[in-house]
Amino acid sequence: MENFSLFASVADDLAAVEEKLKAYTCSSLEIMNRASLQLIEAGGKRLRPAFTLLTAKMYKEDLRDVIPLAAALEMIHMATLVHDDVIDNSLTRRGQATVKNIWGNRFSIYLGNHMFARSLSIIAGYNRGDLLEVLADASMKICEGEIIQMFGWYNLNLGMKNYLQRIQRKTAVLLSVSCALGAMLCDISEGQIVLHKKFGYYLGMAYQVIDDILDFVADEKILGKPSGSDIRQGVITLPAIYALRRGENKEELACWLSSPEKCRERVNDIIGAVLDSGGIDYAYGVARAFCERAMRQLDKMPPGAPKEEFMKITEFVINRNF
Repeated sequence: MENFSLFASVADDLAAVEEKLKAYTCSSLEIMNRASLQLIEAGGKRLRPAFTLLTAKMYKEDLRDVIPLAAALEMIHMATLVHDDVIDNSLTRRGQATVKNIWGNRFSIYLGNHMFARSLSIIAGYNRGDLLEVLADASMKICEGEIIQMFGWYNLNLGMKNYLQRIQRKTAVLLSVSCALGAMLCDISEGQIVLHKKFGYYLGMAYQVIDDILDFVADEKILGKPSGSDIRQGVITLPAIYALRRGENKEELACWLSSPEKCRERVNDIIGAVLDSGGIDYAYGVARAFCERAMRQLDKMPPGAPKEEFMKITEFVINRNF
């Protein structure tokens, strides 16, 4: 896991989450243990458990009852990544071989399903139907987001509304839920819970827009995966949507983006056309607008180290290069 100073006030709790991840993914099958450990040790930003812990930290000091929930949320995220790598035929993630690459598609699907089922079992241990209801709704929306994306491959007629709907379900929902569930374990009002839910949502939207920008502009070694991955898969993201509407070479770009063969062969040309169109600057503007909305929610939260760290995380999201 990257050693983010952004999470200083919950560093010990995040370390406990890491240990819980290893314990919760332990199976009677050695191959599943090896694959789970490989996935955990591949690291990640651990934003979802950090958001849960930081939210709860605003209202209480002892987070021992929050740690299992935080770990379960990260397991759900990890399960979606394992499945995504199968669907996207991804051989590397964060610079390391994927579970799909090492053990194959069938095993990866079963491992993802096992991790998802285990996370539900952990959350069921809280004996709170409201937690399960929120998580079940989020899980359905995540699946819907992937289906929306799948049926939008190489489709040039899907505009901003479809894109926002897609990234809401793909990324923002789970970050929003991470904040909401952390708040739900505290003695606060429904209005305060909604405040945290909105913060996670807006920051999640910004995070995914930046993710889509990085697919065009990031250094592959820093990003941990090949640039232009979305293009190769026919996923048309916000910078490309802008270029298709406003770019000088929009007719030629449309020809390339609508063809699976050209998306594989003309990746650099497509990236160049999007960069020339101003699509990257436009997408950054959209991401900044979402970050500003997140900050307005944050302004209403109680002062302290967690709030300050959320402010730093918001700045990190808009400025990150991986």
